[in-house]
Amino acid sequence: MAATAKEHCAWLRNEIERHNIQYYQLDSPIISDAEYDALFRELQNLEAQHPELATPDSPTHRVGSKPLKEFSEVVHRTPMLSLNNAFSEEEVRSFDERVREALETNEVEYAVEPKFDGLAITLTYVDGVFVQGATRGDGSVGEDVSENLRTVRALPLRLPQALPLVEIRGEVLMMKRDFQALNKAQEARGEKLFANPRNAAAGSLRQLDSRITASRRLSFFAYGVGAVEGMALPPTHGEQMAWLKSMKVPVAEQCGVVQGVLGLLDFYRDIGAQRAGLPYDIDGVVYKVNDIAKQQQLGFVSRAPRFAIAHKFPAEEALTTVLDIEVQVGRTGTLTPVARLAPVFVGGVTVTNATLHNQDEIDRKDVRVGDTVVVRRAGDVIPEVARVVLEKRPQPEPARFDLHQRHPVCPVCGSKVAREAEESAWRCTGGLFCPAQRKQALWHFASRRAMDIEGLGDKLVELLVDQGLVHTPADIYQLKLDDLAKLERMGDKSANNLLAAIEHSKKTTLARFIYALGIRNVGETTAKDMARHFGTLDKMMAADAERLQQVRDVGPVVAQSVVAFFAEQHNIDVIAQLRASGVHWPEHEGEAGQVLPLSGQIFVLTGTLNISRDEAKAMLEAQGARVSGSVSKKTHYVVAGAEAGSKLDKARELGVTVLDEQQFLQMLEEKSI
Repeated sequence: MAATAKEHCAWLRNEIERHNIQYYQLDSPIISDAEYDALFRELQNLEAQHPELATPDSPTHRVGSKPLKEFSEVVHRTPMLSLNNAFSEEEVRSFDERVREALETNEVEYAVEPKFDGLAITLTYVDGVFVQGATRGDGSVGEDVSENLRTVRALPLRLPQALPLVEIRGEVLMMKRDFQALNKAQEARGEKLFANPRNAAAGSLRQLDSRITASRRLSFFAYGVGAVEGMALPPTHGEQMAWLKSMKVPVAEQCGVVQGVLGLLDFYRDIGAQRAGLPYDIDGVVYKVNDIAKQQQLGFVSRAPRFAIAHKFPAEEALTTVLDIEVQVGRTGTLTPVARLAPVFVGGVTVTNATLHNQDEIDRKDVRVGDTVVVRRAGDVIPEVARVVLEKRPQPEPARFDLHQRHPVCPVCGSKVAREAEESAWRCTGGLFCPAQRKQALWHFASRRAMDIEGLGDKLVELLVDQGLVHTPADIYQLKLDDLAKLERMGDKSANNLLAAIEHSKKTTLARFIYALGIRNVGETTAKDMARHFGTLDKMMAADAERLQQVRDVGPVVAQSVVAFFAEQHNIDVIAQLRASGVHWPEHEGEAGQVLPLSGQIFVLTGTLNISRDEAKAMLEAQGARVSGSVSKKTHYVVAGAEAGSKLDKARELGVTVLDEQQFLQMLEEKSI
């Protein structure tokens, strides 16, 4: 075996996993689906040619990526597998031939349906009532997004037939009209635009605050049944989809049943002709053997069923010339290179700009000013440069583009730009100071889980910034009644309420303040761990990367983000101004490995409490406890309020100690003594 094959195989795995994280965890892909598919197929072919290179952890043996830590995990009853892809008529004919040979028949009946461009989920109904919904995750374990799914109006919360168990598989997506309305609203607020409906749907469904999900119009279509108890399912996929429809579960009108490979190809051409007029985005069609018994006979390969395949549409592309490469600073400080193009009509619109994603992508594609390039749109709102036509490169060759050499500091605020290890993007470190990041930083600072300034939402933040009243978080605490009263739709009562909320927010916790600063890679949990570890902000600000890595779950990337943030004098100045304005919190002498009264204890909150869930969670975490979203054998206590449901039942079944609210508060009082 050639060493180069082994090295290339390792590179492909790393590259695919990197893009899996961008796509499935961050909802922010940096390459197109077609490019990802090409990488995946190359790895599949390489492993097929060299079986000794195949490893158990190869991306070809699993689907997607691990669930986010913020969500509880859900183990799927049966794995949610992906599909193998076909890109040509020849590959579809080969699929049909393999199926016919395995089933020893001359012609096969297939169920056919659109391939939705959304987020795969599973829905569980018990006694006819929706109880849980989860993402695909890695195929075996997904993320519990039940509360967010409850906000999707297309989903029935109760089925007409109260069967003991029904598990439905399908896709959450956003209709084109709803996507356009969302981006129009985002633009009006000065917020980040979503790249396409798929990213908008995924980002909306995986919000930690279900109210945000509810504010966005998500849709759903079922594509299969995972499990049913209490009845025998119909014997074909087509009949099962009809049964789901009778259960008031959304099923796409374009689903059908065809005979043989000619029926498959006719359906592909027919849907392709309808594609532009469909109310939702699709990136292909799906073929499945219709007979369920024959599906079971055909079985599975490691990551996909043998009885089904996805026939993908080609991307829409056109040739044009790169006139210039400019750099834009995004709301989170990311420096994004953008190609200015000679106007070209592609994907139904005239394109003059295309994203180049980051320096790595520029280097990989070797894009230079003056090059003739292939621009791909494929239905995306933001077109991209797919590749350079080297044969048309002007002579002498144009110079390579180096983002950091061109912009060693932020072109907006002049702060240093930094690139974290293992990351592709250069980012402005100006954080609290950079005008390009200002609205996002202020909104985050005032948000409920940060400084919790009630009434200071995104629209008001935008208004304050546009009017020049607020530039940094410290300016919030200098606002006066006269300033606010001048704003549109802001009366004296609203202004006084806001000023009272601002004053109330001055008394906070160190963890909330750290989180509110918006340090890259520092979420709520990390902020709490650092507050507990250092005890004071000054000690944390003075810590070097090595010292920061002594904090639980803080690695080199997070440590470097913290060091870079506090290395900017702009940020230090804003923090000093905030403290001078009266923002304060209790401080203590933190120490590594400090044992708090409830350290290591796992609590689950269920039912309605007189105090808010967030307040109860904060009280527990202040004592060192961890709050989980699901009950298991590892749970130490379940705090049950009024109308506690299945979690209380599970606790009793497992013998977990159950506390009512009074017992819970008494325990906290005793532990704090």
